[in-house]
Amino acid sequence: MAKIVAEQLVEMLVEAGIKRVYAVTGDSLNFFNEAIRKDGRIKWIHVRHEEVGAYAAAAEAELDGIACCAGSCGPGHIHLINGVYEAHRSHVPLLVIASTIPTNQMGTDYFQETNTYKLFDDCSGYNQLVTTAEQAPRIFQSAIQHAISQKGVSVIGLPGDVSELKAIEPHSAQKMYACQPVIRPSDYELQCIAQLLNEAKTVTIYGGIGCAGAKEQLSELAKKLKAPVGYSFRGKMHVQLDAPYDVGMTGLLGIPSCYQAMKEADVLLLLGTDMPYDAFMPKDNKIIQIDLVQSRLGRRADLTIGAVGDIKETIKSLLPFLEEKDDHSFLDSFGTFHEKVQERLHQYVESNGEKDAIQPEFLADKINSLAKDDAIFTVDTGMSCVWGARYIQQTGSRTLLGSFNHGSMANAMPMAIGAALAHPDKQVIAFCGDGGLSMLLGDLSTIKQYNLPIKLVVFNNRALGMVKLEMEVAGLVDNETAMENPDFAKVAEAMGIHGMNIHEPSEVEDGLRKAFSFDGPFLLNVFTNPNALAMPAHITKEQVLGMTESMAKMILGGRMDEVFDTIKSNYKHLKEIF
Repeated sequence: MAKIVAEQLVEMLVEAGIKRVYAVTGDSLNFFNEAIRKDGRIKWIHVRHEEVGAYAAAAEAELDGIACCAGSCGPGHIHLINGVYEAHRSHVPLLVIASTIPTNQMGTDYFQETNTYKLFDDCSGYNQLVTTAEQAPRIFQSAIQHAISQKGVSVIGLPGDVSELKAIEPHSAQKMYACQPVIRPSDYELQCIAQLLNEAKTVTIYGGIGCAGAKEQLSELAKKLKAPVGYSFRGKMHVQLDAPYDVGMTGLLGIPSCYQAMKEADVLLLLGTDMPYDAFMPKDNKIIQIDLVQSRLGRRADLTIGAVGDIKETIKSLLPFLEEKDDHSFLDSFGTFHEKVQERLHQYVESNGEKDAIQPEFLADKINSLAKDDAIFTVDTGMSCVWGARYIQQTGSRTLLGSFNHGSMANAMPMAIGAALAHPDKQVIAFCGDGGLSMLLGDLSTIKQYNLPIKLVVFNNRALGMVKLEMEVAGLVDNETAMENPDFAKVAEAMGIHGMNIHEPSEVEDGLRKAFSFDGPFLLNVFTNPNALAMPAHITKEQVLGMTESMAKMILGGRMDEVFDTIKSNYKHLKEIF
């Protein structure tokens, strides 16, 4: 029997290294689904919501280099958008199969009709609609090649009727080319960078996700320059070095030691980072930025030198031009500063809370100490993300996934699905906010269906905690941020997942040990302190005034008990501010 277009697509996906397709099947996807079943080399993962599928695929793409999700015509592929945006903004290779209505109905306002060009244009690097069998293999190859080479999203609009057409072999290539060129600055640029670094009395290094795979070279560079090293959240697991070099993170989730080390250095060296918070970038020192993508240079800070290069290859080429520094007083001073900041953070671990108000810092620290050295962590956007940023440490070959650029709620559980399927040998731990988990709760059934041994730890503060804090620092009284949650442990049990509620601080360690040792999925619902705050690395006068104004409004509104609980829970933070 002649091969059809859907089967041709499956063969090319296999050639590209796709192992799974995350999707909800139906109508316009049915021939593609059948082609996957018949071929047998790709697994169709039946998620309950396409957004979960897109997030899971984005996680797999970040871990393994490429992944695929799909959505049926109209509503199906619209549901993919949020996760597709995540992959697009994180620059990971993701293939999106957006099946559509039949070609003969296009442009007639047909049932479930959408315009895939307009719909996906802002969240993809390649976006084309297949309309003929002759065109199909060339579109498939181009889409895959764009995703791999540009490290981004490629969307294939595939009408259901086209997918069942007889396949036509093209004259162009059907194979994929995963090239690995060596990209670094020219010798002249390296000499200019080296001259600036050699002349500087003090240097701070700040690294991002672009430093992945370059930790050995980064360590050698830091030792030669006697430079403290900070990092972005997404870069943390790839950049974090041992003392005295580690000064932590800056930005909204960061700590003061990194912020000050960046501010006080003569030269700040930015490596593979596009950290978006320009307010945390210093303005009075010289800055060198090296990135693989030229368009990122200078868009967060005023640069003295901007250069294009792969971080690993660039450092290897730069090191021979550098003079080793003898003075390590700057490094030592910030190493000591960072130790003191860590001691301050540990005070919240020691103050472990009370019944139904367990300190989230205490919980996060316990997870960090009990998790395996090669665990994969996923973090929701919100307060659970803050605790993950501050308390998950790189102790071996750990990986950390989150919605770091798109900043969407509800990503932790879906990303854990992708991570667990791609790496069944690894421990996968999801830091879930109660708001995030509620949003896509139905896909607990997906975890059960594939018996994924994910450990879901719910930081259940009964509120949209980050939004509440944002409103308070703006001088507003939080409104409609409280959440009336179900019993998440019972919900998990109803879906066939083992669940447990944790109300007392004394129950936390035993609960985590039980969850982590359990052979299968486990949800630990921990009742954390709803009034726990997270202060950024640098606090402005306006934020202090806003918080004061918010507290005053709450007192005048009769919410004195809540104000008192906030002060009691955060007195160590507040005495630093006031």
